[in-house]
Amino acid sequence: MSVIEAVTFDLWQTLILDDRELGRARTRRRLEGSLGALTDAGYAFQFEQLQEAYRSCFRACRVIHSEGKDLTFDEQVGMFINNIDEGLSQRLDSQIVEQITYWYAEAFFEFPPPVAPEAYKVLEEVRGMGYSVALISNTGMTPGRLFRRYLAQQDILDFFHVLTFSDEVRLCKPSTEMFHMTLEELGTTPDKAVHLGDHIQNDVLGANRAGMTSVLLGTAEGQEKVADPHLQVLTLGEFPKVLERLFR
Repeated sequence: MSVIEAVTFDLWQTLILDDRELGRARTRRRLEGSLGALTDAGYAFQFEQLQEAYRSCFRACRVIHSEGKDLTFDEQVGMFINNIDEGLSQRLDSQIVEQITYWYAEAFFEFPPPVAPEAYKVLEEVRGMGYSVALISNTGMTPGRLFRRYLAQQDILDFFHVLTFSDEVRLCKPSTEMFHMTLEELGTTPDKAVHLGDHIQNDVLGANRAGMTSVLLGTAEGQEKVADPHLQVLTLGEFPKVLERLFR
């Protein structure tokens, strides 16, 4: 087994823990804020129209993600606006588009997913072992720039040497290129890197295809078993011990 130089982490359900209730609250805030901006500008759209536009945007993004690609955040917001009414983004004043973009993003901070209780200690231990550390994350409806802000607020941003967000590189896990560009920026190679994440397809399959050692967090209950991890830990807190035992 190669000497390990770098460790990469997933974000959602690995370092931050989201749930459906928080997700629904963020969605409602995005739609309420966007509707308010449009109403103030003199448009008479209904909440249900924005709701359907949002769902259409979500479905379209899933198709794009299935191809290993992603949109920039501004492109995603533009898609949402045009799903409300065809060509609406071109007709709106730029200030209204900015307001909608603001609410679409900032809803995250009104209903943020909490950081995993063990995250700080685990990142501290992994950095203390001398590894280069990176984050590789699909961003969904929240832009990478907000994640940076949030991670800074939680005092864990500085643990990472590199952060790769899907909306910024227009790639989506399990894209091999997304893993490889992160490792290249770290100055290492796949055979010398370990990736930890909770998602079988995005994290395990993605890391395996990239030539990395994959570590599955949790049981992956309910997920399609499209790949087998090299290693598995049931809790985040176990991960540093696995690194210490197997790679030191």
